[in-house]
Amino acid sequence: MSDNAKSIKHVASPLARQTLLDGELTRPVAGGRPIRLLPWLQVVKIGGRSIMDRGADAVLPLVEEIRKLLPEHRLLILTGAGIRARHLYGVGLDLGLPVGSLAPLAASEAGQNGHILGALLAPEGVSYVERPTIANQLAIHLQAARAVVGSAFPPYHHHEFPASRIPTHRADVGAFLLADALGAAGLTIVEDVDGVYTADPKGPDGEKAQLLSETSAAELAKFQGTLPFDPALIEVMATARHISHVQIVNGLTPGRLTAALRGEHVGTIVRTGAPSA
Repeated sequence: MSDNAKSIKHVASPLARQTLLDGELTRPVAGGRPIRLLPWLQVVKIGGRSIMDRGADAVLPLVEEIRKLLPEHRLLILTGAGIRARHLYGVGLDLGLPVGSLAPLAASEAGQNGHILGALLAPEGVSYVERPTIANQLAIHLQAARAVVGSAFPPYHHHEFPASRIPTHRADVGAFLLADALGAAGLTIVEDVDGVYTADPKGPDGEKAQLLSETSAAELAKFQGTLPFDPALIEVMATARHISHVQIVNGLTPGRLTAALRGEHVGTIVRTGAPSA
């Protein structure tokens, strides 16, 4: 045996020379609850089409509410894509682009909404930052300011799952994955409805729609009605490690976001598959 071979250091591990796809092998390692990186962080996802596309009447009161919340919380505010993303999808599909090319186009539109929100909150030291900065330097930015704004789209981009013609993993999924990965204190989704209804409150049977005060991802997996968030969110909720529930609130009603961040039940609470803290 050569001197070089004798000097090689080996690390003893049950995973050495084994496949990480073996559930029996990885269970002792994967069964533990991960460390919460930012347990004091509140993540707020603001709808693109439901809030940002409505313009000043919807956005400015919400910005003022967020401004008053800054002394109480440290926030990661994520924005979704609006109606312009649907135009992008229409043009892209007409050109025959694959779903992996449509995803980054829609994500750029969500980023534009984030830039708008960041500019409105700039007097408070709040800035829009790109996804790599959120992934690597969010903690230091939140030491310098009480909030950071970013795009809610997940960074799948060209690696988006080719299960449909348009991306299935959109802003709601991206906000949830990021909140759970960071071990955040909570996730609040801000839309233009009070929560999840038994039927579309804006549809033909809107008068019969009843608000669900509380439900779960398992129950919604069997739900046949219209949801105020991306259907793919139900699937990722089942694998959550930290976020035990998500609250959907109406951003057009003043004070709802404030109440939700203070722990009040003012919308629909959706329980996930994560254990309670």
